[in-house]
Amino acid sequence: MSSFETILVERPEPAIVRIVMNRPEARNAQNLQMTYDLNAAFDEAVQDDAVQDDAVKVIILAGNGPHFSSGHDLRPGGKNAAGVDFPPIGNWGGFAEANAHGRFAREQEIYLQITRRWRNLAKPTIAEVHGKCIAGGLMLAWACDLIVASDDAQFCDPVVTMGVCGVEWFVHPWELGPRKAKEFLFTADAWSAQEAHQLGMVNRVVPRAELSASVLELARRIASKPSFALKLTKEAVNRSVDVMGQPAAIDQAFALHQLCHAHNLQEFGMVVDPSGLHPSVRKPPAAAE
Repeated sequence: MSSFETILVERPEPAIVRIVMNRPEARNAQNLQMTYDLNAAFDEAVQDDAVQDDAVKVIILAGNGPHFSSGHDLRPGGKNAAGVDFPPIGNWGGFAEANAHGRFAREQEIYLQITRRWRNLAKPTIAEVHGKCIAGGLMLAWACDLIVASDDAQFCDPVVTMGVCGVEWFVHPWELGPRKAKEFLFTADAWSAQEAHQLGMVNRVVPRAELSASVLELARRIASKPSFALKLTKEAVNRSVDVMGQPAAIDQAFALHQLCHAHNLQEFGMVVDPSGLHPSVRKPPAAAE
């Protein structure tokens, strides 16, 4: 399999691919390079059957370093233009347009549609979560079919403090139930792996030292099943959730997310409320005026 700038791809067994986010210095914050690296690695794992007789049956997503993912990397980077620095995977277009048009196009591509694409991969996926899983990190985990968390894992979507109504892949009510979703969003509190398990968001909680081995054993058990049955079972469950209205709910929440950006831009000259930003990405007062 290919090598990538921001991720590692491992093949612990012929039927299992393990994709490891490898930006530990940034706590695996997801920049544009990582987004498209992940997409290419997922594609390779899914399409591997073209040359190896459907050898890959399960895909694991993990993170190197102390945390699974600290979310979207909001710092300016060398390659940060969606649709320009990387070939687009969606069909929305309009990346170079000004104002809300260009912003909507960019976030539609790199946050909404690409996450939906990962959620619908034809092979079972397992998120191996340890440490912090924050904001955009939740989107990565939620795109996977199963989540196994270490006992020290913590989850949080704090973007309401930035004046935005939750991350772009808005499945909080589906993952947590409506009341807990409101509580965690309103307060920006973190929830533990144990509470996530009780709410049904996490499949299993294991000791940190046993996390990778436990996920591999789970992947091995899944990989022992017929590949076509696995694919169609995933399709059956996903389509059941779709019939319940999840895609439409995500799309309407994404539109409200964009309205929040537009309001913040008028209010603060930034698409988020700067008071909720981490100091590392907060504009100095002079630059914000």
